[in-house]
Amino acid sequence: MKLKTLNKSLLAAGIGAAMLLSCTGNNKTSDTMKKEYEAGTFGYDLNYLSEKDSLIVLKSDNGKAQVIVSAKYQAKVFTSTATGEEGKSHGFVNYKFFDAGIVDEHMNGFGGENRFWLGPEGGQYSIFFEPGKEQIFDHWHTPNAIDIEEWDVNSATDAEATFTKEMELKNYQGSSLKIAVERTIALLPDSEIARTLGIDLHEGVSAVAYSTENRITNRNDYEWTKETGTVCIWMLDMFNPSDSAVTVIPYHTGDESRLGNVVTSDYFGEIPPERLIDDSGTIFFKTDGKKRGKLGMNAKRTKLIAGNYDPISQRLTVVTFGADPEAVYLNQEWNPEREPLTGDALNAYNDGPLDDGSIMGPFLELESSSPAAFLKPDESLSHMHNVYHFVGSEAALSPIAEQLLGVSLEKVKTIF
Repeated sequence: MKLKTLNKSLLAAGIGAAMLLSCTGNNKTSDTMKKEYEAGTFGYDLNYLSEKDSLIVLKSDNGKAQVIVSAKYQAKVFTSTATGEEGKSHGFVNYKFFDAGIVDEHMNGFGGENRFWLGPEGGQYSIFFEPGKEQIFDHWHTPNAIDIEEWDVNSATDAEATFTKEMELKNYQGSSLKIAVERTIALLPDSEIARTLGIDLHEGVSAVAYSTENRITNRNDYEWTKETGTVCIWMLDMFNPSDSAVTVIPYHTGDESRLGNVVTSDYFGEIPPERLIDDSGTIFFKTDGKKRGKLGMNAKRTKLIAGNYDPISQRLTVVTFGADPEAVYLNQEWNPEREPLTGDALNAYNDGPLDDGSIMGPFLELESSSPAAFLKPDESLSHMHNVYHFVGSEAALSPIAEQLLGVSLEKVKTIF
């Protein structure tokens, strides 16, 4: 990647000084600041990230479930824990990028287990490529508003935080799209986790979960159409991989002529069969952070849920999201010759080395996208994306996986 030295203009434009928050319970306590934690724990990440920003920490009454949110870093959820400061940190935090102190002209990979982006990344409506530019890496640039600029905090409590951002993005068609974004992140208590998923949280399972409601509004004085181009809400979750981690995606079976392909598996070259298994209603994807690969699933196939199990860290992660099988989704491929209105609602990614041997992570991702936002002036579109982490023994977690994902964890653990 081409890197540039951090300079004062970029600091002023986007990365700015940390904003102090006065909300009770949202400043790190002096006890936490004095205590040292092992790498990999939530307390370690809380201390580390507190040196970068004044954080908002959503916290359950007993302090076990906690979520770190940052306004300075584009309203990201950086990480979470189900078992307090001593517990494992679930999100991918890119320490080496922070420590390098640079600004990447393409994308600033700070990490974060849940981040708000906008698509499409490539294609005729791309907001990552200038009009007429060949869609290759050298010309790929993440818009500053979702990459390095600070967002505004509307409100923040121990239970939830709301952020806003006004932005204007030029797309590959040459249209300047004025967009207002509102994003609310809310910690879900155990009772709400059980209710929303329809499960029982038995003794021996610790959980942390949060909902994100993400809304965009057309601030132009014209309608976003096929001629002007449009955007979609794009949610990306970054988690730590392991040699044994596997992503699990249940899907609707049926005729391809009616439902489309089961999966698109060649975003970055075809994913080899030793890493991707289609088991008649369930996709299994090896997510060890050792080989780059991405897959996608359309809105007719997805069951609005996906998961990842890591037996090493004893973590079962489940994400749920909204999708409309009758809606239009945007193609995000780096190819303006492709049909722009045929895209995926769900994506999964496994990181790995690039051709030059460098690697951003490693990490794994679960992603969801909203339908295309063909909006009239002042019309809005919302997209829900929720993250649930369950920690415990395989015996304790397997009933949850069986109920939500349709497979036992013994099968997930041994599928590859």
